[in-house]
Amino acid sequence: MNLIKTGMLLAALTALFLTVGYLIAGVGGAMIALVIAVGMNAYAWWNSDKLALRMHNARPVTRASAPELVGMVEELARNADLPMPEVYVIDTAQPNAFATGRSPDKAAVAATTGLIQMLSREELAGVMAHELAHIKNRDTLIMTVSATIAGAISMLAQFGFLFRGGRNNAAGMIGVLLAVFLAPLAAALIQMLISRTREYSADRMGGEICRNPVWLASALQKISGGAAGMEMETAEKNKASAHLFIVNPLRGRNFDSLFSTHPKAENRIAALMAQAREMGLSEQLSRPDPQPWGQTQSRGPWG
Repeated sequence: MNLIKTGMLLAALTALFLTVGYLIAGVGGAMIALVIAVGMNAYAWWNSDKLALRMHNARPVTRASAPELVGMVEELARNADLPMPEVYVIDTAQPNAFATGRSPDKAAVAATTGLIQMLSREELAGVMAHELAHIKNRDTLIMTVSATIAGAISMLAQFGFLFRGGRNNAAGMIGVLLAVFLAPLAAALIQMLISRTREYSADRMGGEICRNPVWLASALQKISGGAAGMEMETAEKNKASAHLFIVNPLRGRNFDSLFSTHPKAENRIAALMAQAREMGLSEQLSRPDPQPWGQTQSRGPWG
């Protein structure tokens, strides 16, 4: 269902681009904007893993330096039938994580030190499973396509008056003005809806990969509150990367606005608990005596 919804939103975004292109620039101008936007975003997509990891100062870890974390990701990747991604750690107190990479063969997952310290081993497995789900769903590609079309729309809007051509009649000018001022807002809204839809899909698949959606629900309950009270400096400097993270890393995001990149944590938790009921699993959100990941050497029961 979420895949169908994503397809419908992408179709709506494409239709908006074609309409705006016709109103503002005609066929020729629209194609120029699309080519430029494709070029810019193709570079970003091809280098998405390196760019995202570098902007957040992520450092690579190996089985030798982080045996528990790397071993966990390896087992979860096996459950998901995915190649083993590279594993990174970000030195920040905010509990968060993201996945990046243009394909399952060129992918990486990153977790913050705050996340590793806060969660139990089962909850951390739930988060890592969510990130692997993004890789399996090729969400980086989907978001790049949506960003390309939205970028082309914004570009057309910025040069709307230059491209308006012979539309000097009143009706034509009204159409141009509406496209210039309203189209970028509409494109941003559709892009955010696509991002939120992909989060729900990654939650559900993540619950399947770790084999217990309650673990991810419990993690979301903890980190949504934890992230809200801690600033992540690299995210504040690179706000365009906020949609990558499992929870919004930016300040001032404690509401489910139309332009939010993430659904409310309560809604995501409710969906995961419903999934747990479908799977016949216990609905208890937290373990009686949860151990933070860093305080145990035992192997998690997800494999």
